[in-house]
Amino acid sequence: MEVNSLVFYPIIPLPVEVESHPGMFTLAVETVICADDVNRANAEYLHNLMHLPTGLSLPIAPLESMPRNAIHLVSSAKDVQLGREGYQLTITPEAVRIAAPSPVGVFYGIQSLRQLLPASIERGEFIAGMAWRIPCLVIRDWPRFAWRGFMLDEGRHFHGRRTVMNILDWMALHKLNLLHWHLTDDQGWRIEITHYPRLTQVGAWRQGTASGFTGDHDGLPHGGFYTQEEIREVVAYAVARNITIVPEIEMPGHSLAALASYPEYSCTGGPFQVACRFGIHQDIYCAGKDETFIFLQDVLDEVMRLFPSQFIHIGGDEVPKRRWKECPACRRRIQQQGLKDEHALQVYFTNRIAKYLAAHERRLVGWNEILSPGLEPDAVPQYWVRDRKAVVAALHGGRQAVISMYLFAYLDHSYSLTPLSKAYRFEPVFHDLDEEAACNVLGLEGLLWTEFVPNRARLDYQVFPRLTAFAETGWTPKEKKDFLDFKKRLEVFQHRLDELGIRYARGADVEPAWYKKLFGVFTIPQPQTKTTA
Repeated sequence: MEVNSLVFYPIIPLPVEVESHPGMFTLAVETVICADDVNRANAEYLHNLMHLPTGLSLPIAPLESMPRNAIHLVSSAKDVQLGREGYQLTITPEAVRIAAPSPVGVFYGIQSLRQLLPASIERGEFIAGMAWRIPCLVIRDWPRFAWRGFMLDEGRHFHGRRTVMNILDWMALHKLNLLHWHLTDDQGWRIEITHYPRLTQVGAWRQGTASGFTGDHDGLPHGGFYTQEEIREVVAYAVARNITIVPEIEMPGHSLAALASYPEYSCTGGPFQVACRFGIHQDIYCAGKDETFIFLQDVLDEVMRLFPSQFIHIGGDEVPKRRWKECPACRRRIQQQGLKDEHALQVYFTNRIAKYLAAHERRLVGWNEILSPGLEPDAVPQYWVRDRKAVVAALHGGRQAVISMYLFAYLDHSYSLTPLSKAYRFEPVFHDLDEEAACNVLGLEGLLWTEFVPNRARLDYQVFPRLTAFAETGWTPKEKKDFLDFKKRLEVFQHRLDELGIRYARGADVEPAWYKKLFGVFTIPQPQTKTTA
C-alpha cells in the first residue's frame, strides 16, 4: 500500500500508509457506532466527540449487530505488525472500520478519523447545515517511537487543572502519549504530600516573580498546588486518553521550595525562602543525612500511589556542590562510602533513590547530568544539553534514553531561535548510532519551561504549532517526513486549533507585534544561555 500523492489528506502526524479510494461515507440519522466490549470506552469517546456538533444520536451498539451505515471499532490481534498502538482505518461508502491489536490503537484510529472530518467537529456545539462526509480510504499506521512526550513545568508558574486537562486533550489529537509533569522546583512545590503539609502550606507560594534570572521581583505573590484528589482526577483523565503522566520531583538540586518548608533536610539548616528569581540556587538536599532520604522516600511513596507510571523523574540537573563540600555530614558520607568526591556523591544519591524506586517496580528518569560512571543500569537519562558523547556511549552500551535536545526541543525559546522549520528537523536518533543503539532511544519530548510563561495565552503561543511538529517526528517514519508537505497539512490543521481555542503562533517564525503589545513585560526573551532545566 502506497501513499497516493494525487490525493491530499491533512492528517497530522502523517500516517505510515494511505491508500485512496473513490467515494465518501456520510454520517446520517441512521449511523450507529458498533464496538466490541473492550472498545466501549472508545465508542463513548467517539460519540461524545461527534454527537453535539452533528446533532445526530449516534447510538452505541454491540459489534455483532452489524447495521448499515455504521462505524465499527474492533480489537483484533491478527495484524501484529501494527503493534500495541497501531491501527487500520478502512472507510467505504457503507461503513467505517477501525481495527487494531489493542484499544489504544483503536483510539489513535479515531484521532485520524477525527481529522478527516471538517474542523468544526471540534466546536462542541450543534452546527446546522453541515454535511458530515469522510473520504473513502485505507490507512495502516503505527508510531515510530514509544515515548512521544510533552513536558509542562509548573514549578515556575502554576497553570491549574483545567489547563492541564486541555493539554491532555490536545496531546490526544496529536497522538502524543506521555505528559512529563514538572511539579517541584526552587520557585514552587505543586503537589500535596499529606505526610509533609508544609510543602504546600509554605513551598507552594512565593512572594513575587523576577522578570529575569537576576534582579528584584515584582512583589506580586504567586502560587498554587494540586490536591491529591485533583491529581487523581487528572491522572484518570489522562488514562482515558491513553496518556501516561510521568511526575518529576526534583532532587537533589532545584529544591529550595522544599527546603523553605523543611530546612532540616538541607546542609546548613536554613532558614530559606521560596525562590522569587530563576536560575541555579546553592542550597540543595543534604546527601549526608539519612533523614533526607527518609523524607524523600516518604514523598515518593505518596507520588507512586498517585501516579501508576512505570517511570518517575527526579531531575538531577544543575546541582551545585558548594554546600556538600562544606557539610560535615556529606564529608562523612563520602568517606564512609569510599567515594572520590562530591560528584560521586551525587551518583550515590541518585542510585539510592533508583534502588528505592526499583523496589517498588518503578524506573528512575533524570536529566543527562545523572549519567556518570556507576549509575544504576536501569536508570534512564533524558538528554537536553552537553555531554552528547556520554549519551551516545550509554546508548551503545545498552542504556535507554529520551532525547530532548536544547536547541530544538525547548518550547520556551523564541521563534527566532527555534522556528517551526527547526523544530520539525529535530531528529532524536543521532547519526552516529548503530541500529542496535538506535533502538535504545525511547523517544522524544518537547519541553516547556515556564519562567516566562505566566498564563494560558502565552502557553498556547509558545507550544503551538511547534509541538505539532514534534508529534510528527515522534510518530511518522523519518523517511516520510517532508517539511513542505507538513506545512500544507498544517494550514488545514490550524483551523482545528482555531476551533479548539488555541492561540498558536500564526507565523511560527516571527513574534507578531500584537503579542508584544498584549503581554508587555512577558515578551519572548531574546536568545540567551539557558541556565535552568
